[in-house]
Amino acid sequence: MSTTGLFIGVGVLAVGTYLIRLAGPALRNRYEVSPQAAAVMDRAAIVLLVGVAATGALFAGHDLVGWARPAGVTVGIIAALCKAPLVVVVLLAALVAAGLRAAGVA
Repeated sequence: MSTTGLFIGVGVLAVGTYLIRLAGPALRNRYEVSPQAAAVMDRAAIVLLVGVAATGALFAGHDLVGWARPAGVTVGIIAALCKAPLVVVVLLAALVAAGLRAAGVA
């Protein structure tokens, strides 16, 4: 692929992304979404974020990361469910993962 083709491709994607971002506010008042559809979209966003987080917690590239990182993430989730402050959640997750790695758990 030539450099010119690459720049054209990036430019087309940038313009398309900008137009999609403009379409949301421009079309907000023209279409009304049912409460059921709004609930489905809210849940879909949560499912997408959980999927991304789970993938990051369990895999590094195509390989499983071992047990330390998922254990740290699990402790962080439990702390978050107990309504701990974000700093505490992050520190607990990091300490558990680092402690397990220091103990020799991959």
